[in-house]
Amino acid sequence: MTSLAGRVALVTGASRGIGAATAQALLDAGARVIRVARTLPPAGAYLDLPADLTDADQVASLVARIEREVGPPDIVVSNAGGFLLRPLADTSVEEFDEQVGINLRAPFLLARALLPRLQAAGGGSFITVGSVADHVGFPENAAYAAGKYGLRGLHETLLAEYRGSGVRLTLISPGPTDTDIWQPFDPDHREGFPKRAEMLQPADVADAVLFVATRPPRVLIDWLRLGPA
Repeated sequence: MTSLAGRVALVTGASRGIGAATAQALLDAGARVIRVARTLPPAGAYLDLPADLTDADQVASLVARIEREVGPPDIVVSNAGGFLLRPLADTSVEEFDEQVGINLRAPFLLARALLPRLQAAGGGSFITVGSVADHVGFPENAAYAAGKYGLRGLHETLLAEYRGSGVRLTLISPGPTDTDIWQPFDPDHREGFPKRAEMLQPADVADAVLFVATRPPRVLIDWLRLGPA
């Protein structure tokens, strides 16, 4: 029997990159996996539920449908996010709002909708995927880091609120990871950036998520940081 047989896992931002790799890893471990993203490529092995997680009404509808069809998930991977590299002076207010919306508002709405349900169901694992930029400042990261630092603050607050409830909250903060988000920025030809071949791979982060999700209920990993060697 695989390690997550009989468990239900929800993965947001599951259409590509870390989210897609995480959905595959949880599926391979035996979980029934619900993929959530604004758009999703067809894949019959999953329950796919498109949603814009920055929209409170869509989050409420998403959670209601999940409850009707499968009940509260055992594992939630809050991974959906956005990325922007831009100097402060060149960052528009609209770009700032967009980054904070997808990197902070969306995880807040998901947590607000699901954490009380996980607690009422007796527990579960709520795993948030952050970034090295949730604890280290870098140039050109003003909008991105504002969301990611806020995300770490949200995680630490919820960790304190739900301690002892049976719900385990974990923040995973990966360093640079080779996904399509880098495509517009060409880090291979930018001074001070690691080359894409030197970055983490999405499967590396997915392995970390799987490790956290398969710990015994007595084990809490509150914060896990990983980066290229």
